[in-house]
Amino acid sequence: VQLVESGGGLVQAGGSLRLSCVASGIDFTANDLGWYRQFPGKQREFVARISSSGWPYYTDFAKGRFTISRDNAENTLYLQMNNLKPVDTAVYYCNTIPWNTGYWGQGTQVTVSS
Repeated sequence: VQLVESGGGLVQAGGSLRLSCVASGIDFTANDLGWYRQFPGKQREFVARISSSGWPYYTDFAKGRFTISRDNAENTLYLQMNNLKPVDTAVYYCNTIPWNTGYWGQGTQVTVSS
């Protein structure tokens, strides 16, 4: 199994980024999928999830700013992040729901400057 995140970068507060996660080695269409993030020295926390049938769910901090989506034909999960804030600075990861310890990728760094 391989999950490869990309799309992170440095952006000013109020800006946008679109994260991608390409999956291989799993039955992509059968899995609920999620985005997580990790602050330095902290445990990973849940950001958003999308069911195998496409229903999204967001944490309160993501609601209204982030949009999760999936392209089953391309085995790709997305996270559109708008109106980014400095507090969103973290490494972002994708994984299944619930997460599988063996599936963590390298993540993608998102840095939001004030």
